[in-house]
Amino acid sequence: MTLTVTIKVVPRSSATRIRRQRWTLDKAGMIKCYVASPPEKGKANRELIKLLADAVNLPPSTLSITHGATHRVKTMRIPLRITRQKLLQLLGLDSLDLDYQLSIPE
Repeated sequence: MTLTVTIKVVPRSSATRIRRQRWTLDKAGMIKCYVASPPEKGKANRELIKLLADAVNLPPSTLSITHGATHRVKTMRIPLRITRQKLLQLLGLDSLDLDYQLSIPE
C-alpha cells in the first residue's frame, strides 16, 4: 500500500527559515516544505525527495513525484502503509491544532 501526498515546495528558502521549521502546513492544510535548493535542473525536487525519505526512513529511490515535477505543488507517492496522522508526526507537524482537512488522501 502507498500513501499519496500533496506537498507545496518553497525553493531558495533562507537558512534562518529552514532552521526554524522546514515542514509546515499552509492555511488550506497543505504540507509545505522549505528547501534551500533552487528550482533548476531538478535540484529542489531532489532535496525534497531526500528530506521526505529521511523523515519516513526510506531510501530516496523508493519515493517518486507523480505529478507536478516542474511546479511548486507536487504529488508524491510514499510506498509505506501509514496514516496521515503518522506522516504528520514524522514531519513534526502532529502538535498543530488542525481545524481543516489536510490535503493528504487516506
